[in-house]
Amino acid sequence: MIEFQSFEDFSLLRESISLECKLAHGRDGKGALPEDFWPSYSAMANTDGGVVILGMRERKGQFEPVGIENPDKLRTELFNNLNNRQKVSLNLLCDADVREWLVNGKTLLVVNIPRAKRQQRPVHLTRNPLDGNTYRRLNEGDRPLPDEEVKRMLAEQVEDSRDDRILRGYDIEDLDMGTFRAYRQVFANRDPGHPWNAEDDATFLRLIGAWRRDRESGESGLTLAGLLMFSQMSVIQEALPNYMLDYQERPEAKTEKRWVDRLTLDGKWSGNLYEFYRKVYLKLTADLKVPFQLEKGERQEETPVHVALREALANVLVHADYSERASVLVVKRPDMFGFRNPGLMRIPVEVALHGGEPDCRNRNLHKMFRFVGVGEQAGTGIPRILQGWDSQHWNPPKLYESSTPYNQTLLELRMIDLFPQPVIAELRRRFGTTFEQLKTEERLTLALAGSEGTVNHARLCTVSSTHPVDLTRTLQHLTQLGMLTSNGSGRGAVYFLPGQDLPTPDEVFGSVPASIGSSSSVLTNSSSVLTNSSSVLTDSSSVLRDRRNEDGCLLTEQLSLPVIDSLSALSPSLLAQLEALAQEPRAKKKMDRAVLEQVLLNVCTGHYLTLQCLAELIKRRPESLRNDYLSPMVRARTLSLAFPTTPTHERQAYCTTHSMPEAIQLGK
Repeated sequence: MIEFQSFEDFSLLRESISLECKLAHGRDGKGALPEDFWPSYSAMANTDGGVVILGMRERKGQFEPVGIENPDKLRTELFNNLNNRQKVSLNLLCDADVREWLVNGKTLLVVNIPRAKRQQRPVHLTRNPLDGNTYRRLNEGDRPLPDEEVKRMLAEQVEDSRDDRILRGYDIEDLDMGTFRAYRQVFANRDPGHPWNAEDDATFLRLIGAWRRDRESGESGLTLAGLLMFSQMSVIQEALPNYMLDYQERPEAKTEKRWVDRLTLDGKWSGNLYEFYRKVYLKLTADLKVPFQLEKGERQEETPVHVALREALANVLVHADYSERASVLVVKRPDMFGFRNPGLMRIPVEVALHGGEPDCRNRNLHKMFRFVGVGEQAGTGIPRILQGWDSQHWNPPKLYESSTPYNQTLLELRMIDLFPQPVIAELRRRFGTTFEQLKTEERLTLALAGSEGTVNHARLCTVSSTHPVDLTRTLQHLTQLGMLTSNGSGRGAVYFLPGQDLPTPDEVFGSVPASIGSSSSVLTNSSSVLTNSSSVLTDSSSVLRDRRNEDGCLLTEQLSLPVIDSLSALSPSLLAQLEALAQEPRAKKKMDRAVLEQVLLNVCTGHYLTLQCLAELIKRRPESLRNDYLSPMVRARTLSLAFPTTPTHERQAYCTTHSMPEAIQLGK
């Protein structure tokens, strides 16, 4: 629990964790638990936890402590309801999680809600988890989950391993025997004296977990793990319609979907996991620019980087939820390797980074890979990846989750020095001895800002084990010293070095006369303005035309994502795709906020969209769209700005945060 010393500590909360403030005044003004507390409780428990402060008023982003006259009465009401299964499915709180905070003579009640364990989720209202009674935290709001996702949570709750179920109607004849023979050969080569080498195929499949007999029912057959590991694409997709594997090698350090080599389910190979692993691992390491090592005069065939890539590839395959709609995606670029698996993590990201608490979704698959020397089963996979990258002094791997457009977990391994000598030299030149006197976390923060352009609280959390609140203090201290400049507030704050050369709209689009770009209403209401000014736009548009990709998106060196700055310039196929995604708001003036936010996330994935294009696409006024939706979503870190130094610029552009330059372009 965070200890508050003063009201100034409130800003630490806003940037560090998920936070809700509720007035909780009651009809008599003495305090009552508001009904909207319970969706927040469910949402925070099902996401990453958070804090609810009762007795605090929020008005247009400003917070005012109002206080609760009778906090004991409110505490009693809270715990009575927490233990009432008609109200909520589970009580996660103890007395220490609810405490009083005296601010300016006003008594507030601070409720710390922990993240529920996998076996406890979904935490839902009433006795029925379906029909909109289960919530998740999104965009600083509480969003009801669709029944499909709740059912997936329920399956995760009771199934320690998702891949050991017996598949009715599937048999050994459904396996690709070429893949199976290759697996047995590798197994035998690793341990020629292993007793399983003498067993027949059926017994061997049973011993490794690919075949199972249920002792209670007497049923026996191929397991889901066996099907995934050794079968063929068409057979696997009969059992798992969403099953999809994709490897892409991209020629540039950009998130465009161009590729020079691709391996996907095209019918030209078996399409199972083991063959995918063998083919992709060779592609990942084919031209790895890391020298082989000598140990006792003998060449070692694997460096720590090879081990890290092997672990990352195995990790993405054994932790995937193959019932989800996202595909398994592996990306190789000159500057990074990216791995995406469908499904959210079973344990918190920070726990996975430290290792030691394994909770593998597909334990039989994990076991099968381990039998042939791939992967660990003691929760050490992610730490071994970290060690491999640390051996080269590269930026620490970035592990994170995303629930848009589908549940997925992403791992990025960037081959960029964490402390590039030019960056450190520049920091020393700029700040002198002050830089050397900083704490390790503070120097790390400045190095990230110098090498990556910007740094924020979420990025720091991926590279440091320091408590999130202390990381917020680090950012604020560096800002007070004048060594960082901040833009934005709360969880949407971005920090960068003073004078940092961040992209500006003029650099990307070119300078546009004020008469053309000053008023969106002029553009909207008067087509003659555009007609009369066409001569003014001719020169700049011809320049932009040369910088567009095949979809009509603007390409610029300042931004690693393509920019949609004109709907009329788009290819018919991309325009049709965006209009299909925005179909509902294009047809309706009033709609549910959560639905419209999801549409915005969908259309902003994989590219930047300017404010004008977004407004035109979903048929909303630009200013109200920015004030009511886009700015709150930026603060919630679900959308990111192309130009963080000028957040209200009329040519500002937006993309989903997980489409940012350091992220993997998710593809389809």
